Amino acid sequence: MEPDAVVGREVDADAEVMGAVEDGQTERFVIADVTRDDAYVTVPLADAASLPAWR
Repeated sequence: MEPDAVVGREVDADAEVMGAVEDGQTERFVIADVTRDDAYVTVPLADAASLPAWR
């Protein structure tokens, strides 16, 4: 199965990206560029990679 990837693009120097865990019926990991509207991705927390896995 191929990953569902988006072609990367150059990021503005003023971009401010952060990650957070959103509580709810299903906890979700959110990565967002807070300097742009609708610039975020989410994944169920159980499916998110741990920090050691990202290294």
